[in-house]
Amino acid sequence: MKAVIAMDSFKGSISSIEAGNAVSEGILRVFPDADTIIKPVADGGEGTVEALVKGLDGRLCEAEVSDPLGKTITAVYGVLPNNTAVIEMAAASGLTLIPPFADAPWHTTTYGTGELILDAIKRGCRSFIIGIGGSATNDGGIGCLQALGFGMLDANGQQVGFGAKGLSQLAEITDSNVIPELKECTFRVACDVTNPLCGENGCSMVFGPQKSACAASLVIMDTAMRNYAELTKNYNPAASPDTSGAGAAGGLGFALMYYLNAEFESGVDLIMQETNLEAAIKNADIVVTGEGCLDSQTAMGKAPAGIARLAKKYGRPVIAFSGAVKNGAELCNQHGIDAYFPILREVSTLEQAMDRSNACHNLADTAEQVFRTIKLFSK
Repeated sequence: MKAVIAMDSFKGSISSIEAGNAVSEGILRVFPDADTIIKPVADGGEGTVEALVKGLDGRLCEAEVSDPLGKTITAVYGVLPNNTAVIEMAAASGLTLIPPFADAPWHTTTYGTGELILDAIKRGCRSFIIGIGGSATNDGGIGCLQALGFGMLDANGQQVGFGAKGLSQLAEITDSNVIPELKECTFRVACDVTNPLCGENGCSMVFGPQKSACAASLVIMDTAMRNYAELTKNYNPAASPDTSGAGAAGGLGFALMYYLNAEFESGVDLIMQETNLEAAIKNADIVVTGEGCLDSQTAMGKAPAGIARLAKKYGRPVIAFSGAVKNGAELCNQHGIDAYFPILREVSTLEQAMDRSNACHNLADTAEQVFRTIKLFSK
């Protein structure tokens, strides 16, 4: 038996690779001669760096950068063997890095994300994969661009400050001080957000409240985004605030698109391509996937559904494991997952269920019992 195991992380509990190893252990208890191939999985958000670095034998790098409020922190990113840098913008500009406070997006910046890119460029990287989930920002990505040398200037010709407050003061954009190496760089962005930059479905109106933006600030921020988009047309005539994904990460998507010429891809599709998952699935007998919680959102394009879609291209059976199963998970059966199994084996607290050792143990034991059933019916 050849089993391809492509497990997403169980957020806050076990990583993609740890989950894959646990499933492999359970399978090998039943089929000792099985060929279990473990592939890292992520969707461009939390865990993307870890999944690709561990799965592709890359290395981790540290950099001193600015957090969303401009304080110095140590952030980590990955470099793959082909010298591609893998960056999670949340490592420098993420919502979890700051305490919640009223009108936070008025002050939070993506400057640290730009510093991560700059650090990787100094280390010789020219190819980038950037995950842009989990942002604390709504600055249109101008902080990131400032770190790379762009002039985001106010009416007096001075660099504007951080956050949406700085964006609201933007009067002119220049590129005379942009680092020359940027022209040699290519960017691929893992992003499943389709919101435009402005309007009722734009980043300010939709995501601003989630980041503690006050109601009175939303209109001001949206107006600032529109002005930013108009100024950007002077730099890149193709720039459009209506482009799908431009509103991702508080408008960082727009900056990456029209200043760094980034290509946007589905997070899970990008990861599957990088790990050459399709070639492995093509020759598999069975595919195993899963994540911390299976529900209706899983079927709407999260990693397990993407993996199942790829498996069905070659007619491969797909089973999934998860820490919990919620209402709507039955939709997964309509999206390529033939059967799914929660791994909890007894009543427990959330803390007990998410304990790393318990999660690995439960996952291995559940996989063993499922594959015992497979063995029974394969005789």
